[in-house]
Amino acid sequence: MAAKELYANVDAEALKADAADCMLHFGTEFEKDIITRAKGTSIYTADGHAMLDWTSGQMSCLIGHGHPEIVETISAHAASLDHLFSGMLSPPAIALGKKLTGLLPDGLDKAFFLSTGGESNEAAIKLAKSYTGKFEIVGLSASWHGVTGVAAGAQYHAGRTGHGPMMPGNLILPAPNAYRSIFRHADGTYDWQTELSYGFSLVNRASCGSLAALIVEPILSSGGMLVLPDGWLAAAKQHCAARGMLLIVDEAQTGIGRAGDWFAFGHDADAVVPDILTLSKTLGNGLPLSAVVTSNDIARTTREKGFLFYTTHVNDPLPTAVGLKVLEIVERDNLVAHSARLGGKFQSGLRILQARYGCIGDVRGRGLMAGLEIVADCETKTGAPEVAAAVADKMAKKGLWAQLSTMASFGGVFRLAPPLTTTEEELEKGLSIMEEALRETPGTMPLYGKVNGCNGSH
Repeated sequence: MAAKELYANVDAEALKADAADCMLHFGTEFEKDIITRAKGTSIYTADGHAMLDWTSGQMSCLIGHGHPEIVETISAHAASLDHLFSGMLSPPAIALGKKLTGLLPDGLDKAFFLSTGGESNEAAIKLAKSYTGKFEIVGLSASWHGVTGVAAGAQYHAGRTGHGPMMPGNLILPAPNAYRSIFRHADGTYDWQTELSYGFSLVNRASCGSLAALIVEPILSSGGMLVLPDGWLAAAKQHCAARGMLLIVDEAQTGIGRAGDWFAFGHDADAVVPDILTLSKTLGNGLPLSAVVTSNDIARTTREKGFLFYTTHVNDPLPTAVGLKVLEIVERDNLVAHSARLGGKFQSGLRILQARYGCIGDVRGRGLMAGLEIVADCETKTGAPEVAAAVADKMAKKGLWAQLSTMASFGGVFRLAPPLTTTEEELEKGLSIMEEALRETPGTMPLYGKVNGCNGSH
């Protein structure tokens, strides 16, 4: 049966009733629509309503849904080489390791492959603890790294309450937020250098002398698409080196071209190489695949120390074959350059909307990854999650899925990440739908014809 016909005649209301009866909630409300098809850059509800998917699933379908070469790769490996004993190696796992480390700079020389981003961060943190012989892990105050054990302990956006103590040794740095930080130069511009130094001074006071690693995302997506300022990673690595810590960079969402570079840690002119890199989401294009990549020195030392992270699906053939195909397609079709070029138009289009609607307090991001923060007052920066929710609902009805999480902690920030295969026509269509939704939703504060406004509009 063709994929597009697989769930063509479902009873959506009956499915919703069954879901209410049997589906366990995991921390967020389910969306009201049942999705029965995903193809290319769009998803479709049970009643046939099409929406451009500007979150790429869960920020994962980098080259769109149902890409024919990905479908072919899955089918071939499901039929001939799907899953093996964990200690066995296969051609696709080795080929993905060779391809990935070949794309990365020296110092990221050895890789292994797991299933989820949380799992890869769990492994990376354990690797850092093994190498350094220390146990304290520093995370950013708006971070999201996973919901398991030490990964959850290193994140501060959400998920820390209701289940007893976290792993010991978790410390916190202020997340860079140019829009809201209280650290300012005399002219009002963001002073991230002082903020970072102050944060590490607090880490020094809180530490028991066993600092192992700092884990960061180049763009904190769940934190509200907060972009690390130019130079931040290099300065952070200097702080880490002075304390004998490793730097772990989590590129679950930014990796493989999403933010306009192959890897976001390499964006700055003074780019530094992390000690450990984790990838997930985009690497598998929606399939559960993640990677941990590190240096020859860390790999050798931790092997000698008996490092163990043995899972059922480590280096599985089928998902690693998909990851290899994703890298091949992104490279062959010049999708990183496409992301940078189309991303420039994307960011510009969002800033035009900001100039037209006073509810858009801030636009931030890079490449095809952006955040819109919706506020009730652009002077006080008071959030307006109810306005954001109304705009999101209007967008969905008009044919654009632009996710606004139902978790209150997201605070009215749209997190946008269209597939890298998005065309200029689709980009313009999505931006047009956003404008229509903003124009038709109460509380968005149109600035047309006004000479004053927080966004410098006329």
